[in-house]
This record gives sequence, structure tokens and C-alpha cells, in this order.
Amino acid sequence: MGSPARILEALERGREPDVTGSDDDNPALGRDWFPSPWGADDQRGNANLLGPHKVLEALALVRFGETIPLGFPYTPRMPFSPGRSFTLTLQGGPEGTGGPVGAKSRTVWNDDFVATEIGQMGTHMDALGHLGHQRLMGCGHCRTLLYNGNRLDEIWTPSGLSRLGIEQAPIFVTRGVLLDVEGLKGAPLARGVEITPDDLRACLDRQGLPADGWLRPGDVVLIRTGHGSRFETEAETWYDSAPGLGLPAAEYLSAFRPCVVGADNFAVDVMPPVDPDFVLPCHQHLIIRHGIHLHEGMNLAALAARGISEFVYVFAPLPIVGATGSPGMPFAIV
Repeated sequence: MGSPARILEALERGREPDVTGSDDDNPALGRDWFPSPWGADDQRGNANLLGPHKVLEALALVRFGETIPLGFPYTPRMPFSPGRSFTLTLQGGPEGTGGPVGAKSRTVWNDDFVATEIGQMGTHMDALGHLGHQRLMGCGHCRTLLYNGNRLDEIWTPSGLSRLGIEQAPIFVTRGVLLDVEGLKGAPLARGVEITPDDLRACLDRQGLPADGWLRPGDVVLIRTGHGSRFETEAETWYDSAPGLGLPAAEYLSAFRPCVVGADNFAVDVMPPVDPDFVLPCHQHLIIRHGIHLHEGMNLAALAARGISEFVYVFAPLPIVGATGSPGMPFAIV
């Protein structure tokens, strides 16, 4: 992979960056993947590319003044990764949780209790502290490293991460681009199908996007695989396998320096992995090496049905200090 400076120079010249394979033991990370270009203390990754200029650039795309949801509702019937759960319980009884209060108003209210793995459930964004890489040291011991070389044993606590939690992520208001691979293929991709750079380039051609400069630093790119169509109808097996990006496609995307890569599957990566000994390479490449947030379990059908490729992407992660991710409803403004 070229240096950040070389990649930015190529983008500014309007050329597609030169993306080459890695010669490190872990090609998802390559050599010298930390410290971050933004410094050894950075916790925001490519979100550093956001700012007022990206908001204004994105808002210039608005034509209809409409919002389109990009997420699924949270219910006990949604897909669960093994071992996870979701329950909502109303407190009190049919007469309400509390009250009545006030001799004239007789006000009654309802409260609820939600129990779930809140950061990694349904439509959610991964924090930069979500994923790590276990490195074998010369002494024979292992050390788990996260984005920007942070050591997991130094930032892990029972009550959350002391660094790289989702509270470090910004409010995202930026240009979004949808690559509709399902539309390209004419049907939802079969489980386990790897999306390649050629597939993504074919989407550009089909959707009338320029081959060069279609994605700009700080943009968001969302990949429609078709697996989202199984979210409600195949909830029990949704997490068993899915179409998704292979590492070459992740390398192709990362060279354009997006701040978020999202998809309508549960991992962005293709599952099961192409190489069973190389699990979640796109997660490692995008989150750990480049500081790119992942948005998973997205609902991209409505956006695709409108034939919209460029839009305003908006998402405000819940600032739960130390959490590994955030639920919520991302949306597009068109």
C-alpha cells in the first residue's frame, strides 16, 4: 500500500491510487501501519477528514429535501449473532409505569428496560477499538494491538475501553456513495460470494459514476450485497454466512480514504472468509490499519430503489464512553 501522502497526491491529481499487495505476514495490515498519519495519540482515524467543508459539500447534493432511513428496526425478531440477545420490557403494568400525579392532570407515564449487547446489535457502527490483531512477540508471548498501535491490555477495562471507544467518533454529516452490487448482478448475491474491485468498478460504470474521483477523502461508501433482503425473512440463519467484500476490494476502497465503509451484511467482509486462516481481513485492513469506521447491518433497499448513488449520509453514534460500537438509525438526505 502506498503512503498516505502518495495516496492523497494521486487523488488530488484525479487518478486512481496505486493499490498494491502487502509483503508483511498479515497482508491486511502490511508494514509500518502505526503510528497514524494524525499522530500517535489519534483516536479518530479517517474521521479526521471531516469538517464544515464536507458538510457543505454534501448538502449541495440535496435535490428533494427527503430523508431515507438506512437502518432496520430493533426487535426481538431481528437476527442475533450467536450468544447475543435483545429484550424490551415495559415497567409497571397496563396502568403505566408511574402515576397518576396531579389532582387535575392525573398524569401517567411509561418507562421501559432494554437489555442487549447495545454496541453490536442490528444496524450498528463499529468503534475503532472493536477489533484487534494478536501479534506474536520475539519472546514467545502474544500482544493484541488495535488501531494506531494501542495495546488492548493497556486500554481494556471491565467497564469499557479507556481509548478508542465509540464516544471518540464524530457526528457524521458527509457525502455518501452507494455501490449497488445487487443491482449490478440482478439479484441478491449468494452467501459466501466475494465482491471484487472489478465488481465495484462495474457498479461505477452502471451507475454513471466517474472512474476517477468518484470517492473523495472523508466520504462514506455503502455496499449493497443483497444480504439485507434476508434480514427479516431469514433471521435465524442471517449470521451463518453472507456475501461481502474480499481484501482486494477493501484495499481498493481504503486508497480513496473514506471515513466509513458500510454494507447490508453483518460484517462488511465476505463470510465465511476466502481463507479460513485469515478471518475478517477487511475489518483488520479498514479499522486497524486505516481508522475507517464500519457500518454494518444496513438497509439499503429504499435508496437503491430510488436509483440514488450520491446523497448526504448522516449518523450520530451514541456517545457511550468505552463502548465498542453504537446502534442507531443512519439516514440519507436526498
